[in-house]
Amino acid sequence: MPTYEYLCDACGHRFERFQPITARPVRSCPKCRRRVKRLIHGGAGLIFKGSGFYQTDHRSKSYREAAQKEKPEKKSEAAAPCGTSPCKQPDVCFPDKK
Repeated sequence: MPTYEYLCDACGHRFERFQPITARPVRSCPKCRRRVKRLIHGGAGLIFKGSGFYQTDHRSKSYREAAQKEKPEKKSEAAAPCGTSPCKQPDVCFPDKK
């Protein structure tokens, strides 16, 4: 739920209310009961809670390079084992596929 800030036109009292977005705005000042207006401000922005979100949490370049080397190479089915693409003899190159 967002926190809204209000300002009284008459007495200058400034206050905040923690309200749901669907709630109606406050209309009267808690001190003098006169009309108030809701102020628009940038808010607090994003708040990240918990561990993480730091530069040190990213993997190092050496780790990423080592992980890339360990990945098995993907075999393309478009290129046939005989080296021709597209395969002219699919039953010979890919006997399991029918």
